[in-house]
Amino acid sequence: MSERVRVAVLISGRGSNMAALIYAAKAENCPFEIILAASNDPQAPGLTLAAAEGVETFSHPHKGMSREDHDQIMHEAITRAGADYVVLAGYMRILSDDFVRKWQGRMLNIHPSLLPKYKGLDTYQRALDAGDSHAGCSVHLVTPELDDGPVLAQTKVAILPGDTADILADRVLIAEHQLYAATLARYVTREQDPDWILEQIRSRALALDETHERASFGSPGWRVGGEKAGKYFAYFSHHHHGEAGSSLLVKTSGLDEQAALLEADPDQYFAPKFYGKSGWIAIRLDTGRTDWDHIASWLQKSWRLVAPKRLTKLADIADQF
Repeated sequence: MSERVRVAVLISGRGSNMAALIYAAKAENCPFEIILAASNDPQAPGLTLAAAEGVETFSHPHKGMSREDHDQIMHEAITRAGADYVVLAGYMRILSDDFVRKWQGRMLNIHPSLLPKYKGLDTYQRALDAGDSHAGCSVHLVTPELDDGPVLAQTKVAILPGDTADILADRVLIAEHQLYAATLARYVTREQDPDWILEQIRSRALALDETHERASFGSPGWRVGGEKAGKYFAYFSHHHHGEAGSSLLVKTSGLDEQAALLEADPDQYFAPKFYGKSGWIAIRLDTGRTDWDHIASWLQKSWRLVAPKRLTKLADIADQF
């Protein structure tokens, strides 16, 4: 298995969801490890449990501090621990916009309702009062607006006759423990999924002017210009021509630039077997740590090398504004 993703968990209480993640991470094939349990309450029972399981702990009380200052302290602790992702597990603090931006796309939360229903508190009683047939839980990405980020997964929990909010909460918690670990595992490994990688390339390539997709030798490719006279500026390779893994093939200015890239960063770049002699370069995409802004820049650069002059002139004008 490839190197595990490092996850920090923020808690405010007993940390039962944190515990479920810690125990899930003990499986040999789990793609993540819990490397920090941090809390705004030094007396949070979950910190004792985490320490007993060999997880580093950190706490800092928030009373008397601004939200931004406390969040910065938490951010620094998470960064020192070397976390790749942050998971909220009963963290009873509304996070500042700045903190959320720092961890955008890398911070998950679990909420005890079937979002977008019942954001905020008292979710079980609200579901009962509404006469719903099911309650449930949702794992979502964290955004500045409370409980409003994209939903990654949900589990429905049937509401039974005679249920109270407390009884229903106990059953939903069981569902949470199952859902959170499974969803986190899928999310942190998405960048090794060739279908997900292809969609990321496709959306960026087709955002460039007058581009279209056409397969070439069984591999997705993108061209600029008309259907007949267009020229390829990028290809996606997944185990193509006997090469391992997934990669993006783009044009360089020539063999000198290709050689310089191979020498400077051989872990990221390699010469593709089929196109390497023409000065193309392959960029590895399945490491789980792809810089997609860097990929977008390469796509645009390669597009410029083959695009008609009228398009590159328009692009130059647009770049000035």
